[in-house]
Amino acid sequence: MPETFDVGLLGHGTVGSAFAELLDARTEQIETTTGLRPRLSGVLTRSRGDFDEILAASDLIVEVMGGVDPAREYVLRALRAGKHVVTANKQLLSRHGEELWAAAREHGVQLRFEASVGGVVPVIRVLQETLAAAHIDRVTGIVNGTTNFILSEMARTGEAFSSALAEAQRLGYAEADPTDDVNGADAAAKMAILARLAFDTPVHLDQVSYEGIEQITPDDLEYAREFGLGLKLIGTAERIGHPTNEGRSGISVRVHPAFLYPGHPLASVAGPFNAVTIESPAITEITISGPGAGGPQTASAVLGDVISAMIPPASTPETSQRLPVVTDVASAFYLHLDVDDEPGVLAQVAAALGAHGVSVKSVVQKGLGDQARLVMVLHRVPERQFMAALDEIADLGFMRSRPRFIRVIEEEFGV
Repeated sequence: MPETFDVGLLGHGTVGSAFAELLDARTEQIETTTGLRPRLSGVLTRSRGDFDEILAASDLIVEVMGGVDPAREYVLRALRAGKHVVTANKQLLSRHGEELWAAAREHGVQLRFEASVGGVVPVIRVLQETLAAAHIDRVTGIVNGTTNFILSEMARTGEAFSSALAEAQRLGYAEADPTDDVNGADAAAKMAILARLAFDTPVHLDQVSYEGIEQITPDDLEYAREFGLGLKLIGTAERIGHPTNEGRSGISVRVHPAFLYPGHPLASVAGPFNAVTIESPAITEITISGPGAGGPQTASAVLGDVISAMIPPASTPETSQRLPVVTDVASAFYLHLDVDDEPGVLAQVAAALGAHGVSVKSVVQKGLGDQARLVMVLHRVPERQFMAALDEIADLGFMRSRPRFIRVIEEEFGV
């Protein structure tokens, strides 16, 4: 009889139950690959199971319960007991990753987390293994399938955010409480993890600035079509010059809605799919995409990590540098202004922009009277300058509401 490999499962919701079924269905194949026969040693939920008993009976712990507490305590105890751990918990890793990776290294065990970012999109493995020797300049991603579905649905149907969200919930792409998805918090946690791996520096969730999609309107998408743009919730982690750091580079990690030109590799990613583009001088860019959510998809990524831990390579190494986080980055912008229809409006707006070094790439003017609008795409400018111009424009007497803006990503590849 082959030697058994006992797996303790923490959490038995959508992902946990799918993992248990998949582990049972793939037992023979895993035994052929690893020489070990995996089996569940116990399941912990709110109503059943005992963690101490499961820990004692397991070679590896799978944590898919979510949240920070008590998941952090359980994962730390497992690592300190010399057990491998596989987790899909991006909130846990984005807040306490350095502590957990250090515990794994100290006790010579694996902490694997492919399913924490992008579902079945193997971006963690690519950054840790395939591109381990590459100098990464930028990681850009659509890492939340819920928001990508909502924006795709708004663009397709012209319906409002609330209607597209309701459809996402009906189809199971959005939770009953979608707050962390639509406000950008979920994507921010995932980008913290990717930035840590890409740039070999500690990145905490609190260092990631993020905005959501709740304020996006059908008008924004209509005007985007006129400018030849598509709208996505984009996470970006990139090296960037730091003006107060004697020319050394820092990093910027952020999440926000952004318009993309058709040549960008993420522009065509629609529906609940995730995709990540990695840029490096050695490779130019690669983009990997796939389903970003769902029980079976996430369970598949978790099981892949379990199999890897059964034949363990080295653990996640300690970071070798600490890069400063830069917040004043340059971007192009889409600017939406609701204005009174009177002479000189465009000239005053242009003067306010010009006073702060902001130049206009294209402009559309529509409507009359109380329906007048100016919609512009602006050239790249440091965000601090743009925000100063925005404050000045907001105080002009013909403005009917606060100016609205969305960042525009200008990079295009292969065009």
